[in-house]
This record gives sequence, C-alpha cells and structure tokens, in this order.
Amino acid sequence: MSLDDERNSGLYGGSGETRTRLPGGEGGGQDLYGGARRSGRSSSRSLVTVVGVVVLLIAAIAFANRGGEDAGGGGGEGEKAGPEPTAATGQKPVNGKTSGIPSGFAKSEQGVQSAASNYAVALVSADILKPTRRTEIVRQIFVPDKVDALERDFGKTYSKEFLDKVGLDANGNAKPGQTYVSRTLPVGTKTTAYANSSATVQVWCTGAFGTAGQDTTNPVSNDWFTMTFKLRWSGGDWKIERYSSKDGPAPVNGDNKVSTADEIAKAVKEYGGFTYAR
Repeated sequence: MSLDDERNSGLYGGSGETRTRLPGGEGGGQDLYGGARRSGRSSSRSLVTVVGVVVLLIAAIAFANRGGEDAGGGGGEGEKAGPEPTAATGQKPVNGKTSGIPSGFAKSEQGVQSAASNYAVALVSADILKPTRRTEIVRQIFVPDKVDALERDFGKTYSKEFLDKVGLDANGNAKPGQTYVSRTLPVGTKTTAYANSSATVQVWCTGAFGTAGQDTTNPVSNDWFTMTFKLRWSGGDWKIERYSSKDGPAPVNGDNKVSTADEIAKAVKEYGGFTYAR
C-alpha cells in the first residue's frame, strides 16, 4: 500500500561568485621590492591613525547603546531596532479547537491559508482511518451540505479491505507491537483565488507514512505532495467544499541515516503536532 493509494482516493477529487582572500590581505601581504622596512615616521603616523580609529569606534558604540536606551525607556523590547530576520510573520494562530482541530480562522487571505494548512494535517492523518474519529473530522472541516455524501464516500474508500491492506483492524488500529504513522507537515501555502466568502488555496506538504513495528510490510517512508482546497466561509469559519491532491514538488533525498521502527514509533508518541498559521 502506498501513500498515493490513500491520498489519491478519488474523493473530489544568477551564478554565485567566490572570492579568495590572500594571506595578509588582498594584495598578498608583501611589500614591493623585497618588503623594505618602513621609516619610523611612517610607523608613527600609522599608530596615530589606529588610535584615532579605536576612539571613534568606542564613541560609536556608546552612542548606539545610548540611543537604544532612549528608544526603549531604559531597555527591554525598545532596544530592538526592528524585527529579527527570522521573526514570524502574519496573523497569530487561532486559540480555539473543535473536535481537536483548530477553528475560528480569520476571514482573510491569511486566515484561509491557515485553515487549509490545518485541514491538510487532519485529512492525511492516522485519525482519518478510524471510523468514529473520521466522522468528527468530516463534520468539522467540510461545509454542511457536503458532509453526508463525504461520510458515505470515505466509508467506501476506507473499507475493511483497505484497512486490512495497510495492516489495520476495522477500527483503524494497528496490530499489537506496531504503530501506524500518518503525519503531515505543511511546508508552504499559496492562494490562487480569493473573494469575500470563497477561496482556493494550495498547500505544499511533506510527511511520514507507514507502519512502524516488527514484521511490517509497509515501513514508514516520507513523501511530498500538494493539496488544493476550495474553501467557503460557512457558519463563521472557513470550511472545505472540495479538495484534490497531486505529487510533488519533491527535493532530492538526503543521506540521512534511516531510523529503526522503534525509534520512529517512539518519536510519533513523544512529539505532538502543531497548530499551523500563515
């Protein structure tokens, strides 16, 4: 069983420049004509120049520190001239959750991207294979007029035959000593259409999928894919009207050491997921 079988289930369906620095400076560090010794007068002038530069540098540092104190009223956040290069951007994550899924997204382009990211995580999760949990997910993230049809379609897709194929029982649970893994990680989002009450968002994802444990025929591997969501503003939140999935873009695989099944299973249990925000 591959990830494609699960995700593509048919449901709605300039060059750089290198500069070399020579020893002792860009000129090679040697005086012309055999490196003749400089005169005492030249040495004195150089010493005066160095001292002057040091004094100016000390004064500049003192001025900069004084300016930071004035701007921040004695320190604290006022000392920062601006945001750090790696500071988070965009709106804050939502505070609420319904049925374990983030809810209450802003009615904005950033809000709909946050919704799509969190819905991608829910739709390609291990919980979607558990009938009871699947019902909660579908009713939470889809528009009401699609719920009944989707519950029937999901039920047919994730049938007993499908669950047997991936090594799960009728309740979506793995065999004793095994851990089923389906962890999706949004890498980025893009809005391709946006109006007051509808939007189309693409979510680029990666993740880990498979079964960790002894005698597994479906070992955990990673995948890259892009999900496209058509969302509608419904009941005070963004809900999915339909979605589809396609492979990639995928980078070149790294040379990471492959972990054991026990290490993967332990990581899945110990490391929780995130609420994603744009």
